[in-house]
Amino acid sequence: MSYIENYALIGDLQTAALVHDKGSIDWACFPRFDSGACFAALLGTRENGRWVVSPKAWIEKVERRYRHDTLILESLFTTSDGVVRMIDFMPPRGKAPDIVRIAEGVSGTVAMRSELIMRFDYGHIVPWVRRIEDGTRVAIAGPDALCLRTPVDVRGENMTTLGEFTLQPGDRVPFVLTWYPSHEDVPDAVDAEQALRDTEEYWHSWAHKCDHVGAYHDEIHQSLLVLKALTYAPTGGLVAAPTTSLPERVGGPRNWDYRFCWLRDATLTLLAMLTAGYKDEADRWRDWLLRAVAGDPADIQIMYGLGGERRLDERVLEWLPGYENSQPVRVGNAASEQLQLDVYGEVIDALYQTRAHGAPPNDAIWALMRKLFEWLEVGWRLEDAGIWEVRGPKRHFTHSKMMAWVAFDRGVRCIDEFGRSGPRERWVAIRDEIHAGVLERAWNEEKQAFAQSYGSDALDASVLLMPLVGFLPADDPRFVSTVDAIRRELMRDGLVLRYIPEKSADGLPGDEGVFLPCSFWLADVLAMQGKTSEAKELFERLLDLRNDVGLLSEEYDTVARRQLGNFPQAFTHLALVNTAFVLSGLPSMREVAA
Repeated sequence: MSYIENYALIGDLQTAALVHDKGSIDWACFPRFDSGACFAALLGTRENGRWVVSPKAWIEKVERRYRHDTLILESLFTTSDGVVRMIDFMPPRGKAPDIVRIAEGVSGTVAMRSELIMRFDYGHIVPWVRRIEDGTRVAIAGPDALCLRTPVDVRGENMTTLGEFTLQPGDRVPFVLTWYPSHEDVPDAVDAEQALRDTEEYWHSWAHKCDHVGAYHDEIHQSLLVLKALTYAPTGGLVAAPTTSLPERVGGPRNWDYRFCWLRDATLTLLAMLTAGYKDEADRWRDWLLRAVAGDPADIQIMYGLGGERRLDERVLEWLPGYENSQPVRVGNAASEQLQLDVYGEVIDALYQTRAHGAPPNDAIWALMRKLFEWLEVGWRLEDAGIWEVRGPKRHFTHSKMMAWVAFDRGVRCIDEFGRSGPRERWVAIRDEIHAGVLERAWNEEKQAFAQSYGSDALDASVLLMPLVGFLPADDPRFVSTVDAIRRELMRDGLVLRYIPEKSADGLPGDEGVFLPCSFWLADVLAMQGKTSEAKELFERLLDLRNDVGLLSEEYDTVARRQLGNFPQAFTHLALVNTAFVLSGLPSMREVAA
């Protein structure tokens, strides 16, 4: 059985692939340059498509790691006949994305077999495969093409490209798989060894720009590498995850496409990068934001495509059975059409934080913020779908109102701290009205806690963010009792649910796993309340949930002891980074504003 945590991530800041710990590369998402969208090449077993390079002999032991401060994956396979190493990576590139694998003999003599099954359009289209003059295999269907280059003599059999070879100590056999538009010439060949050197140099150069020192440095930097890998370099956008439809409960319907740029995830990632000293990412994100949200502020979306595309229509791929029969398999995301008030607060806070971290003033950014405020001055009163994108009734979500408060608070700060012009007194009045409304209407006397929404008795872990954004002090008695209530009702095996679905009318059947970012938020809160030992204990527990190469998904099944949801998840990794900052005694991502 393959689990989500069996996979490692490789990427080139435009493309990503997942590599199984038994050697197969099972998911690759390549960009279509003519549309800016994505298609999937499923690489795997004869049943579902998989590129496998694994020893014929029984694998007795597998060890893998990333080369330090890189996304170059090294997997060491020990067999009865010897030991081989697989080196998998995606080199920095110009136009064409490449997946490079180098199979290296370490000891003994190991017989190897390679299988490549190429399928386009999420496994739906079988391409035409042919050999060209230099032995390169080319697969073409419609606008997409792949080429495979390797010194191994390969052959076609049952719509699979096969090859056999033998590794002895010191042997290094490369495989290079390249996507390109089918109407263009086959790209120039890639020197695998030079590409390996270039890739290592690139990641080391980026890693050395990090100015974090102190506790949890390795944990912080591993997650920052993941966040960087999820950044789309040509535009500066950042995907929430490189996958779609990995379930939040195995066998259930809570399966979503996360290969888009959520404003919330992107802005929080920006804050994590800023706190670690990465200023260039902030500049690129601000430019992306200006392009993506240009137009009427009332039309702002919670998510966009990598280039700022707005039409993200959701559809079901009925020919796919789904991960462990978890259906439906979705492409696109209907939540892109929802109103979520919190994104206004996230965006405005991120722009304020960027300025507070030393970015030069930008009149275009302030003009954008003024347009957002112009709509929000009225729009904050609306009901919305909330941070969790519920598909049930809209309501006055506590977190949404709190983040609307954040927006006006940061607007006032921009006037006071940076000399910007704006209707200060009006924004102060709105800020105070929102604050008073939350304290009065979100408070549930029976629970002695702030509820998920006005007039509700359901709890929601998103209110844990109150002290992190400066809405209330962590030691405020009302917030302290809210934390106690959340720990009583929403904790499962020491970890935190975001809410209880049947109590929250979220419009979907079934339940889900614990939500890992919420558990990190609880650790932040405990630290802010002076409960440092409890906070560190929880943080260490969460670190232990990472897989062997330091990756986390969105959720976790506390009964089956396995990761759930799309993987790896930016939201989870940025929450990890913030908690590490808090526990290492450094300013958190939001402390400038708190």
